[in-house]
Amino acid sequence: MISVLIVITTVVAGWSLVAGRLARRHVRAPLVLVLAGAVTGVFTHSHIAATLNSEVAQHVAEVILAVLLFVDATELPGGRLFGNDPGSAARALLVALPLSLITMVLLGTLLLPGLPVALLLLIACIVVPTDFAPAETLVRDRRIPARVRSVLNVESGYNDGIVSPLFLFALILVGTNSVTHTPAQALGTAVPFALKALVVGFVVGALVAWLINLADRAEWMTEQSRRIVVLVTPLLAYTVTVAMNGNGFVASFVCGIAFRYVRQAPVRRRGASAPHTSDFQLIEDTNSMMTMCMWFFFGNAVVLAVGEGIHWPTVVLCVAALTVVRILPIMLAFLGSTFTWRERLMVGALGPRGTTSIVFGLLAFNALPDGPYADTALYAMTLTVLGSVLLHGGGSVVIARSLTGPPSSAAGGPGSLRTDEPDSQVVATRN
Repeated sequence: MISVLIVITTVVAGWSLVAGRLARRHVRAPLVLVLAGAVTGVFTHSHIAATLNSEVAQHVAEVILAVLLFVDATELPGGRLFGNDPGSAARALLVALPLSLITMVLLGTLLLPGLPVALLLLIACIVVPTDFAPAETLVRDRRIPARVRSVLNVESGYNDGIVSPLFLFALILVGTNSVTHTPAQALGTAVPFALKALVVGFVVGALVAWLINLADRAEWMTEQSRRIVVLVTPLLAYTVTVAMNGNGFVASFVCGIAFRYVRQAPVRRRGASAPHTSDFQLIEDTNSMMTMCMWFFFGNAVVLAVGEGIHWPTVVLCVAALTVVRILPIMLAFLGSTFTWRERLMVGALGPRGTTSIVFGLLAFNALPDGPYADTALYAMTLTVLGSVLLHGGGSVVIARSLTGPPSSAAGGPGSLRTDEPDSQVVATRN
C-alpha cells in the first residue's frame, strides 16, 4: 500500500509541475493517472482485485461519489433547475437519458443473452452517464456553439444524480445477497431510501446554507472556515442519510441543489480557476485530488480487465454505448427543437464517460458477490471509460473540428479553436 501511495503522490506532483504545458497539448490529468495506474498494475497484478474489491475501497468510492454529486449540483445558476436553456437540458435528461438506458438494456439482451435484465440495467447505469473529466477542454472550445456546451454541461451535472436511484434499485435487485427477489420488492426497498434522501438532503443543504448566510452577516466566519463548512456539507448529508437507511448519493445531490439555491454564491465555470476567496475552492481542489486517485485505480482496473481476456460481445456493447446508444436517443430527443442537425450530432458525439462511471463500476464490483456478475460490471465499465479516454480525451478536438468545419483565419473569430476563455452563456457543472 505504501508503494502505491508513493506512486500516486509522485505522479500527481509531476503532473502538477507541467500541467499547463500538457494542457496545451490536450493531455489531461486523467490520461496521465490512467497510464501510471496501468503501469503500476502490471507489477502488482495479483493484488489489484483484492485492493479494488475491499470494504475500504467501497467506502472511499462512496465518499468520492457523494462529493461529486454535491459539486455537480452546486455548479448551476441559482433558481434555474436546468441552466440557461432548460428546454434543451430537459430533452437530454428526461428523454434522451431514459432512451439510452432502455436501448442499452435491449442491446445487452441480444449481445449477452445469459445475463439477467437487472444486471444489464446496472451496467447501463454505469456506462451511460456522461462526465467531462476526460475532455475538459471541450467546454472552453469556442468552436462549439455555446448552447451545445451549455446542454452538455448541465446534462453531465445532473445525469449521475438522476441515475443514482435507478443504480441502487438495479443493485438491490441483482445482488444475490439481497433478500429481494422481484422488481416490486427491490422497488419497495429503493423508494423509501430515496424519499429519506430527498428530505435529509434538502434539510441539510438549505439549513447549512442559511446558517452560513447568517454567520456571514454577523461576521463570525473566516474565508477558511467557509470553505471547510462547504467541504463537510455533502459528507454530513451523506452520513446522516446512510445512518437513517437512506440513499446517501441522492441526499448529496439534493443537498447541493438546496445549498446552491439558498446560498446564492457566484456561479462557477468548469475549467476556470475558482476565485481565491470562493466558498468552493477547497471542495473543488479536494474533489480534483480524489478523482485523480480514482483515475489511478481505474488504470489498475484496466490491467485486471485485460488480464481476463477479450470478450467480444461486451466490447461491442461498450463501443455501442459510446456511439449509437448515445447519439440516436439525442437525435430523437431533439426532434422539433431549434438545434440544427449538426448541433444535435455534436451533443450526441461529445458525451465522454469518466469519474461517475468509474465510481459506479467500482461500487457494483464491490457490492455484487464474487463471480461473473461482478466481473462483467467491472469489465464493461473499464472498456467504456477507456474507450472514452481515447475517443474524447485525445480525439475531442478532432471531433469538434470535423463537426464545425475549418477554422477562420482571424484569431478569436467564431470558427477559431479557442480554449482560454469560456463563453459567458455556458454554465459549468463539473470541475
